[in-house]
Amino acid sequence: MLSRSLFTRTLLRPTAAAASATAACAPRAPAAARARWRVPPMLSASQARLLSDATRQAIDRAVASAPVVLFMKGTPETPQCGFSRASIQILGLQGVDPDKFAAFNVLEDAELRAGIKEYSDWPTIPQLYIDKEFVGGCDILVSMHQNGELAKMLEEKKVLLAAESAEAEGEKKE
Repeated sequence: MLSRSLFTRTLLRPTAAAASATAACAPRAPAAARARWRVPPMLSASQARLLSDATRQAIDRAVASAPVVLFMKGTPETPQCGFSRASIQILGLQGVDPDKFAAFNVLEDAELRAGIKEYSDWPTIPQLYIDKEFVGGCDILVSMHQNGELAKMLEEKKVLLAAESAEAEGEKKE
């Protein structure tokens, strides 16, 4: 947490020239002062790494816990944002087998909430993983649902209720 707060303070600290210019032109519009704020240089990979090894390992285990994994705000029964609700509804419409599905509430753990964004390099929540592979957020799910790609992917991964029951009936007949 310390590195995050230091990064924020560095990001918002004006340069010496901007600070003196801002003081000199205080009555002017705030936009003129904001335009002079220093942008920190790009951070190296080691400097930007905010995700701890423990959090990365916990996310690895969570992603591997089921064939279909959703990191969301709230729970499937009580989603806490519209995007999480839409994602759950899409997975339900697709017929994802509940035994092959796991959901993780990022609101219960601030480290998970921040860490999952770095882990996937995706800025928003919810986030869907299928067979340990990051698929996308709600916008991607909606698009894939509408064009049929999601149904095809879920069928190929054999995580649908209909696919499982059809296989079981086929085995009984043989």
